[in-house]
Amino acid sequence: MTTPQTDNDAYDSPWKDILEHAFPEFMEFYFPEAHARIDWTRGHEFKNTELRQVVRDAELGQRFADALVQITLKEGEERWIYIHIEIQGQRDSDFAKRMFTYNYRLFDRYAKPIASFAVLADEERGWRPDRYGFEVLGCHHSLEFPIAKLIDYDQAESLEVNPNPFALVTSAHLRTHRTK
Repeated sequence: MTTPQTDNDAYDSPWKDILEHAFPEFMEFYFPEAHARIDWTRGHEFKNTELRQVVRDAELGQRFADALVQITLKEGEERWIYIHIEIQGQRDSDFAKRMFTYNYRLFDRYAKPIASFAVLADEERGWRPDRYGFEVLGCHHSLEFPIAKLIDYDQAESLEVNPNPFALVTSAHLRTHRTK
């Protein structure tokens, strides 16, 4: 018996599918500085089982498309990258906290430095949650992470001539929101 697909799954699956088929292009399109530091000749490996073990425990809210990917930097160091794609159309006051939580849970469980990246699909230009942290008695604990906002790519002409598949994905997402 199959489980019925939820609205979240409908958004989740296409993003996960293209992310797994074109991960280098994803990083190149949304996070070009990080892409330039990765040794793509060494390949990459999705760590979905490892990610499920961590996010299952977190239960901090809805998540839409998450991926954990092992890469090698050009300096030769192996690293893991956590990707979170938030497809919801509204501000989420717990978003940065959730990124922080997933990052430290991944580090705690696997003892590997984690780079966290987020793609946000909301339409609020001013909402850019890229950090979370706190300080208690001089002890600071924080995470700053790069974000890409799909609304920042709202230049249909340049997206449609860009050969990167994520230009097309972004263009389709923006067009869908324009027709609502």
